[in-house]
Order: sequence, then structure tokens, then C-alpha cells
Amino acid sequence: MEILHSRIQGEGQALLILHGYFGMGDNWKSQANKLSEHFEVHCIDQRNHGRSFHSDDFDYELLVEDLRAYIEHHELTNVYLLGHSMGGKTAMLFAVNHPEFVKALMVADIAPKNYPPHHHEILDALNAVDFSKITLRNEVDDVLKQYINEEGVRQFLLKNVYRKTKTELAFRFNLESLTENNNEVGEPLPAFTEFEGPTLFLKGGNSGYISSDDEGLIAAHFPNSKIVTVKNAGHWLHAENPTDFLKEVLQFLSENS
Repeated sequence: MEILHSRIQGEGQALLILHGYFGMGDNWKSQANKLSEHFEVHCIDQRNHGRSFHSDDFDYELLVEDLRAYIEHHELTNVYLLGHSMGGKTAMLFAVNHPEFVKALMVADIAPKNYPPHHHEILDALNAVDFSKITLRNEVDDVLKQYINEEGVRQFLLKNVYRKTKTELAFRFNLESLTENNNEVGEPLPAFTEFEGPTLFLKGGNSGYISSDDEGLIAAHFPNSKIVTVKNAGHWLHAENPTDFLKEVLQFLSENS
């Protein structure tokens, strides 16, 4: 089985970070630099993202098995697990399926519920990029601009553009598979699953991904959980308010060391 690509830094108890949809471990570089003062931080690229392997198959069961293989390959035990958005869904399912590996769980701005597919404009924008005609990064942005107004979202996506050869650009993620399997990303945590370990849900104060209606469902799946709001931040709370985000993460980890 292929092992996920990661960037590992620091020493101590292992802290594994899982990025969101269209992201990669490198998105977490600045947070990882600070966290690595206390932990051995693994910024992981999930399948079809970053520098990890590409596959036609893509769902949370597979992402969980990829993570289990990664943990066993690196001979890790009692890991701290932090996942954002899609990575949070992977982390939740991993914790309920393989609680023996998880010391504590942190989920950033995602609930265990179903989310209707809502990435169509991003997928349309990315699929409109024709790398046989485009050779410059700013030309990619020109195409994305026709679909996506928010510069922050475009910059996030542009981090995935790399030079495949001297003359050819490409996306690091497997766009074909992510387009084909887009419906999988919103899948809920299976009913009647439970992780009893300490769990922290961090929600962006300006984000609608976790609502007060979700609190009962979170408590049912994660009876030993708490929900903390990170103020002045939306869905990318770790990038929009890194100071408060890191403060909450470090406090939770110190309480569960």
C-alpha cells in the first residue's frame, strides 16, 4: 500500500494534521512551526492532494485506511489528531473506527452531519483551466477570476499550481477524481458511532459550518467534547485568526497531555 506524503518536524508526542478539500499539508506550515516546539508534528497530504498518490477512488473510508497505514508505517501510538473541514471528517471517522490510536481529537470548523455538495463553482473554475494553453500562474488566476470573486480562495487554490516540466504547469491535486467524487466530501459520520476520548471542536465565529443545531449531534458522537468559537474568523479559522486558534489548541493539548 502507498504511504501518504508528509512533512515531519519537532519531537515529542505525535500530532497529526489533516488539511481540507483542495488543500495540502503545506497550508499548515506556520501553525506547524509553532506546534513543533512542543510536539512531533506531521503535516499530511491526503490522497489526491499535495504530493500524495492519486487514485480514482476517493471516500472517507479510504482516507481513514490511508491514515491507519500511515500511523502503522511510522510506528506511532497515542496520537493527537487535528483535522480541518474535509480533514476533520477524516479525523472524526478515524477516531470512531480506530480509537486505540487516538489520545485526543481536534476538529476545525466541520460537524459530523451531511453537507450538500457546494463546491461546484470551484470545480467549474478549476476544470476551465487548460494547461495545454496556459503556461503562467497569473494566467491561471485570470481563468479562476471568471468564476471566483474571493481573492483568498483563489490564492488558496493557486498554491496547488506547480511546474510539472520546464514548459508545463499542473495542479498537485487529482482534479478528475475530486470532480468525480465531489458528493463524497459532504458525507456524514455514520449513525451510532462514538469516540469517548477528549475532543475539541473549533468553529469560526463568522462561519456557518457548525451551528447551534449541531450541538446535540456532536455530543451524541463525541460525549467527551467541547465546542469553542474562534472569533473574527470564518471557515479558514487557523489562517484567519492563527493566534486564538493556536491558543485554544495548545490549551486543549496541555489539558490532555
